[in-house]
Amino acid sequence: MNDKEIIQRILDLKKAKNVTIFAHNYQRPEIYDVADELGDSFDLAQRARELQPERIIFCGVTFMAEMVKILSPESRVFIPSMQAVCPMAAMITREKLLDLKEKHPGAAVMCYVNTTADTKTLCDICCTSANAVDIANKLPADEIIFVPDQNLAAYVQSNTKKKIIAPEGWCYVHAKITEEKILEAKKNYPDAKAIVHPECKPEVLKRADAVLSTTGMIKYVKESDVDTIIVATEIGMLELLRRHAPNKKFFSIGGECIQQKKITLENLLECLEKDINEIVLPDDVMAKALAPLEKMLEYGRND
Repeated sequence: MNDKEIIQRILDLKKAKNVTIFAHNYQRPEIYDVADELGDSFDLAQRARELQPERIIFCGVTFMAEMVKILSPESRVFIPSMQAVCPMAAMITREKLLDLKEKHPGAAVMCYVNTTADTKTLCDICCTSANAVDIANKLPADEIIFVPDQNLAAYVQSNTKKKIIAPEGWCYVHAKITEEKILEAKKNYPDAKAIVHPECKPEVLKRADAVLSTTGMIKYVKESDVDTIIVATEIGMLELLRRHAPNKKFFSIGGECIQQKKITLENLLECLEKDINEIVLPDDVMAKALAPLEKMLEYGRND
């Protein structure tokens, strides 16, 4: 089958089997075209909780699908490829985090939502890239262990008086975005504004006109009067931003997440046809991982 035929088969099957397809912002454009819901990882998890679909196929990496399952335990959650694994989420292991907690017994433990379900079970509270600073400042502890992204941790540290303790960990896509690249882009497009994801290195953030989550980027391009925008995040965002602001010009200085791109029309169709790659988590992990997510919701979320 060609892509058009596969897309039609997916659309027919999801209707027949009562499946809702969720797709992360970094997915391929053709995945957007068959998705029912688009967004960042936590947006989608919250949306699933609101909708409570009987069946969900999550197009993204595994920790995202796990989070959907944790917040919507009654839904059956599938992912087109179990090989779509976030390297950054894997950089903090249970052993590393337990060691950090032992070395800093008075510290609160805050984990980025970009972590595995197992990591979340050891944390006090979760955060997104949008609310990490706000949550850090609201926590009563003066010391905060922050995992797994050292660049997001550095961004939080620059906006709080708390002591942020962060082990090594990074997004390989954002780590490749350099200060030289953003300076070159600004030189080539002097009238442009640069929007940068906080997973980028501190020296890149200093050159940004706005530091934003992916949801924040969409809001910015829809509301801003700026016509030309330099985008420092995963390159897939350009297609989504163009769909929200078709009359604006976007230039990417980011790379490609090959893990996100492991989701294809072909394996999405196979997942639909065969009901494979279901996300199944032990009940105790589900309960313990839910607690820091619920705590984050109590503190509120900033987009």
